[in-house]
Amino acid sequence: MNALTSLLDGFGTALTPLNLLWAALGVLLGTAIGVLPGIGPAMAVALLLPVTYGLDPTGAFIMFAGIYYGAMFGGSTTSILLNTPGESAAVVAAMEGNPMAKAGRGAQALAAAAIGHFAGGMVGTVLLVALAPAVADLAVDIGAPDYFALMVLAFIAVTSVLGSSRIRGLASLLIGLTLGLVGLDRMTGQQRLTFGSLQLADGIDVVIVAVGLFAIGEALWVAAHLRRRPVEPIPVGRPWLGRGDLRRTWKSWLRGPFIGFPFGAIPAGGAEIPTFLSYVVEKRLSKHKDEWGKGAIEGVAGPESAASASAAGTLVSMLTLGLPTTAVAAVMLAAFQQYGIQPGPLLFEREPDLVWGLIASLFVGMVLLLALNLPLAPLWAKLLRIPRPYLYAGILFFAAVGAYAVGGEAVDLVILLVIGLIGFGMRRYGLPVLPAVIGVILGPGAEQQLRRALQISDGSVTGLVDTPFSVTVYAVIALLLAWPLVKRVVRRGRTDA
Repeated sequence: MNALTSLLDGFGTALTPLNLLWAALGVLLGTAIGVLPGIGPAMAVALLLPVTYGLDPTGAFIMFAGIYYGAMFGGSTTSILLNTPGESAAVVAAMEGNPMAKAGRGAQALAAAAIGHFAGGMVGTVLLVALAPAVADLAVDIGAPDYFALMVLAFIAVTSVLGSSRIRGLASLLIGLTLGLVGLDRMTGQQRLTFGSLQLADGIDVVIVAVGLFAIGEALWVAAHLRRRPVEPIPVGRPWLGRGDLRRTWKSWLRGPFIGFPFGAIPAGGAEIPTFLSYVVEKRLSKHKDEWGKGAIEGVAGPESAASASAAGTLVSMLTLGLPTTAVAAVMLAAFQQYGIQPGPLLFEREPDLVWGLIASLFVGMVLLLALNLPLAPLWAKLLRIPRPYLYAGILFFAAVGAYAVGGEAVDLVILLVIGLIGFGMRRYGLPVLPAVIGVILGPGAEQQLRRALQISDGSVTGLVDTPFSVTVYAVIALLLAWPLVKRVVRRGRTDA
């Protein structure tokens, strides 16, 4: 009851006219910035930190929360319509959302994403209010072997369900893991695959990889085939979800938060792992398996709901432990410290108005996000009516601007072009792009957790499976790998019978 009373007080803070204005402004700015490839929510919050110096802390953090959710939806918009993820959490939305857009169902994909963000954010924030202390305790107990097992699960899951074969999925994953090795070894300081370049010592930013593989690779692929077959304008389609769409998506919207929230609350890679796993789950449970890869609406609804719930989950460990689990949470932690506030177990006692006002503003921000973006879905979808050469020229321009904005180095543009050529080659030979992006995002972290686990066990491999959590995850991995073989044996048995 104390949490409910405090939340009601938080609504009293969040629903003041001035704080409502900051929330609406944050959602608008976040969506607008999220639409630009490469400029995700973390960069948006970081860029706007100086702007908030004159605001009171409560108003500033309410605005940051709006930017966070708005930027996530903005990244999904470009991911669906242009196959250009604005941030790594929006990568999965392109897998089914972009084929939907090419089939004239871009408005429906955007509507499914918007409602998914709303449902995931609402359920995730309710779980934040109810489960914050318990999830924080769980996060403290999870160690290096458990993190490594989770990342291996993400690798296996995504390579086993994407592409025309597991071999191609594994080849794509190896490309991503190789790109993730570029830079200094985090534990020894040794240079790896830098070719003597100081600019590569910090590694290749995941935003540059995602934008290069998706946006540049797609633009080059389209340009290579544009003269051979004239491209007709893509129809926008009707701007609402039909009964059939709703029947297929409502379960996905409700499943997503229960995958996304726990991963957001523990330091396991932010929204990337749960969106990938949600995609896998929805594909396994779907009754329309022939549509996957061609525009299955469940592949948009589930991952987007998981991503939004994961965003709520990241606030659990940040507010209760002062432990940021994503780039956005790290920037918000810096903002807390800018105001002389230290997140941790005592924050709820020392700053109750700020904390509960921030949590209440998440509910308000979700409503504003849905109210602003659902009517705009047909307008966003009309981007597809732009003639293809102009559209992809614009994508190349914004992709280059986004890549340059990441580090401010001209070499980033060269890296972007090289990775774009790799993306073009992957399309040419039928390699799925997503496992490569996963390899870049999770590869360095998986390596670090592997080495930590082996150091703790003095080099013994048994140290990777010495916790019940890791054993459970490896059991799931074994089932995932064995399931196709079991199905094949069962089918043969039925045929012989």
